[in-house]
Amino acid sequence: MIKALKIPELRKKLLFTLFIFFVFRLLAHIPVPGVDTSAIRGYLNSNAFLGIFDLFSGGGFQNFSIVTMGLSPYINASIIIQLFTMLIPSLEELSKEGDYGREKINMYTKFITVPVALLQSYGVYFLLSRQQVIGGFHEQAAGFDSDGQCQ
Repeated sequence: MIKALKIPELRKKLLFTLFIFFVFRLLAHIPVPGVDTSAIRGYLNSNAFLGIFDLFSGGGFQNFSIVTMGLSPYINASIIIQLFTMLIPSLEELSKEGDYGREKINMYTKFITVPVALLQSYGVYFLLSRQQVIGGFHEQAAGFDSDGQCQ
């Protein structure tokens, strides 16, 4: 380990990784505005599946933080691209082209990550609003509480 820190390039990468971990942990404590985090924590305690999801999201789910989704959209996009490479011949050829092909496939993965993140975050919002753990954003924006009464 000490030898690794003596190599400048490797030390720089290790410090950057530690910085990213620190920023992620910091952002995991910033909740999405307008969400009752105590209601979400109570719901997580009653649902084992979502408790596991919280574990995979780095604890960001119990705070319903701005980084709740974690790396799951990127991982899912990567799986989608891998499946597409088996189904689409042009992508399969691209994957066999070496570094250039891997670079293009990584670029496609990053492009697909954004819509996957939007779909997954909407799915989490829809699930929690159906369970009445969080109120709808349209209700909060219009000035109504969760019962539809004007505030």
